[in-house]
Amino acid sequence: MNSNSLGTVLRWSFLIIFASYGTVLGQAQKPKRNLLFIGQAKGYQHEAISTAMSTLYNLGRSSGLWNTMLRTDCTAITKKPLKWEAKNLDAYDAIVFFTDGDLDMEASQKADLLSFVRDDGKGFIGIHSAAITFTSWPEYGEMLGGCFDGHPWGQFNAPLVVEDAKFPGLVHFPAEFSLFDEVYQIKGFSRQNVRVLMSLDAGKLDLTRKDVKRTGNDFAVIWAKNFGKGRVLYNGLGHVPAVWERPDFQKMWLEMVQWSMGLIPGDATPQPKPGK
Repeated sequence: MNSNSLGTVLRWSFLIIFASYGTVLGQAQKPKRNLLFIGQAKGYQHEAISTAMSTLYNLGRSSGLWNTMLRTDCTAITKKPLKWEAKNLDAYDAIVFFTDGDLDMEASQKADLLSFVRDDGKGFIGIHSAAITFTSWPEYGEMLGGCFDGHPWGQFNAPLVVEDAKFPGLVHFPAEFSLFDEVYQIKGFSRQNVRVLMSLDAGKLDLTRKDVKRTGNDFAVIWAKNFGKGRVLYNGLGHVPAVWERPDFQKMWLEMVQWSMGLIPGDATPQPKPGK
């Protein structure tokens, strides 16, 4: 090989290495999003909370998309500076509540939580018993889209219907399927305010149960909604720990968390119940 040819090869090799290094460096410097997971239980102690925490933590880490802060207290839910360099709401892109009861939050913290979503354009995810959290705080119920009104069927093979397969995470399920889990009956819920993504098939439910209260045979399980500038998602599944081990369930969460952070699009415009 003559000197000219060798020089050309070296120049091209240098350019390829430099370009590759620049790509890797750019990926390494791309900031991850931050997720705050609150697992405080002030009532029923859900065994699945720890499983849910580890699942979302591992999904964020393995995908490289987000870091997860796991807390069983509510100290971080504030916009006030915290001692010892602890992070407050300003550090996070979305919050997850797998909680129940009246959490340890002062009035200013409640206001900061609402502002985090409504004014700052961040995300809020309520899992299962988030619907039985702050049931006497109307603004929380308004943000979430509804609240707990019993679970007439307990843990059972829930007949589920995917209403919006185009929404992030739902393409991984068939149009209709059953899942052994516990699903809440929700009150204060209206399709005029939320976009239902998954519901129970009322035609396969025992509606003669004495605790069935909702009229219209409309039992939403998962929904999304806009709240001011922000995004809210309620997912009523996940009471049974084994559900969190399912690959389709984990794929759903990988995409739903991204939606809550504004990383991927998804239409949360309310729509009527689809006809048969």
